[in-house]
Amino acid sequence: VHLVESGGGLVQAGGSLRLSCSASGGTFSSTAMGWFRQAPGLEREYVAAISYNGGKTYYRNSVKGRFTISRDNAKNTVYLQMNSLKPEDTAVYYCNADPESTLGGFIMGPYWGQGTQVTVSS
Repeated sequence: VHLVESGGGLVQAGGSLRLSCSASGGTFSSTAMGWFRQAPGLEREYVAAISYNGGKTYYRNSVKGRFTISRDNAKNTVYLQMNSLKPEDTAVYYCNADPESTLGGFIMGPYWGQGTQVTVSS
């Protein structure tokens, strides 16, 4: 499975960005997908996840109400719409295939992209 993220950039606090992740080489329409992020000096953390058909979505508490994960199985693409961005959202964001559900969140599955940098200035 090959994943390619895009859409990162520099934005002021309160602004918006939409990340995209294009998938190839697997059965995208039957695979749950997720977004993770890693800030400098911190561990990678789960941000959002979506079921194979988009029927269920999950978010870490700090992004609920601000971020929206969605997918288009016809385009093999998953999205992360990020609104009301905060400086603490600054991180490299990674798309992930088949994240594993754990108590309180998700851990990364076996496939991820190269990441896209999101920087939110105050």
